[in-house]
Amino acid sequence: MTAAQERGFADPRALHGAGRDARLLLDNAREVVAECLGLRREEVFFTSPVDAVQRGMLGLAAARVRVGGHVVHSAVEHAHVRHAALWWAGSHGGETREVPVDLRGAVAEADVISHCAGAGVAVAAVQLANHEVGTVQPVGAFPLPDGVPMFVDASPALGHLDLPAEHWSAAAGHATAWGGPPGVGVMIVRRGARWTNPFPGDPAPTDAGGGLPDVPGALAAAAALRATLAEHDEVAARQRRLVDRIREAAAAVPDTDVVGDPRDRLPHLVTFSCLYVPGEALVRALDRHGFGVASGSACTASTLEPSHVLAAMGALTHGNVRVSLGRQVTEAQVERFCAVLPGVVQDLRAEIGL
Repeated sequence: MTAAQERGFADPRALHGAGRDARLLLDNAREVVAECLGLRREEVFFTSPVDAVQRGMLGLAAARVRVGGHVVHSAVEHAHVRHAALWWAGSHGGETREVPVDLRGAVAEADVISHCAGAGVAVAAVQLANHEVGTVQPVGAFPLPDGVPMFVDASPALGHLDLPAEHWSAAAGHATAWGGPPGVGVMIVRRGARWTNPFPGDPAPTDAGGGLPDVPGALAAAAALRATLAEHDEVAARQRRLVDRIREAAAAVPDTDVVGDPRDRLPHLVTFSCLYVPGEALVRALDRHGFGVASGSACTASTLEPSHVLAAMGALTHGNVRVSLGRQVTEAQVERFCAVLPGVVQDLRAEIGL
């Protein structure tokens, strides 16, 4: 990113030399991301993470505006998807239809298909894997009825999981999932998909919604993705082993619920809930021991709102801890976390007389 700032500062749409340099860097970034994800370069667009999700999904709905305004999505989608679905349905005389999930946080193929059946469904959204509990969804395993297009929020999963080969029309990714810059998102619109810009501007998909793209950020995101995939197998195996250790340690703490699919999940993510313990208190206590974890909903972590994901799964919504392992987390750090956790929970419960 630092190196690209010297050559990628200009508007890549401009015709002068600096603009052509920026365009070259942006095209290079697009080529790398497309190659890494098994896509065509013309299917990849750089924008913000929120815009990638909302424009990507609503562009499919806008192309079917004459069909109807209903939006189908799983009950555990990120707030960016849920908010966009409510806005679109409310603006186009439709409704949102939430597909329930099981105790692991997974949707069933039959439920998705049944919610999409009938008139008026503009688009369906099912995430590649959940951003809080890591459960992988059956995306790409089945076509939807009546030509309903599928949008895939792959924001927490790219760099960890492959995109499915078929049965989806648009997707979104977030560069932080693979160690890239936090402000860079990737919107993917597959060749042949019916997609129309749902917001003011050029009707075709564009970088940054037609605005000025972050060229250095895009190049850094592409470089990070290529580096991450080069060491994916080794890192994922280590992360999965360490997460299994955390799941085992958390499950041994009395009145603690470890959630998500134990096998079909993202390798680096684990969530568990401790009965009788406030999530905020757990976060602060673990932080004093040097561990930066999260609680509440991953969509609104700063406000510690109860997780709609855990609620949809029928799990405890308070006292939850979400742990995400970076690529450099060591076994010694995880063992220290597992050693500290029982005492932290016991002390917090003792403070309220339990």
